Amino acid sequence: QVQLVESGGGLVQAGGSLRLSCAASGSNFSFNSGGWYCQAPGKQRSLVASITRGGATFHTDSVKGRFTISRDSARNTVSLQMNSLKPEDTGVYYCNQVLRRTDRGTFASYWGQGTQVTVSS
Repeated sequence: QVQLVESGGGLVQAGGSLRLSCAASGSNFSFNSGGWYCQAPGKQRSLVASITRGGATFHTDSVKGRFTISRDSARNTVSLQMNSLKPEDTGVYYCNQVLRRTDRGTFASYWGQGTQVTVSS
């Protein structure tokens, strides 16, 4: 049974920084890709950043130059460094990982429980 455990959210003033982490627990799987999504109040969940096993990254335009996604494939961990935070970055951040079952060769997508990020002006 795979679980994703998120950490690092909180309340910060505009211009501050936070680091989100997402660790996958379980056995018999390897990291394939990961991403962070944000659900702002009253809005749909949307992709913020993603990363592949090989390290190729995507950052949505609104966070380019401020946020950086990274991964530690050996530890099945995906992190999001958030700098120069703005009030509009406020929302619940969800981690997603696509993992490969090493015993079956199949892939499955998993979600974290979400962590609140609040940026005050």
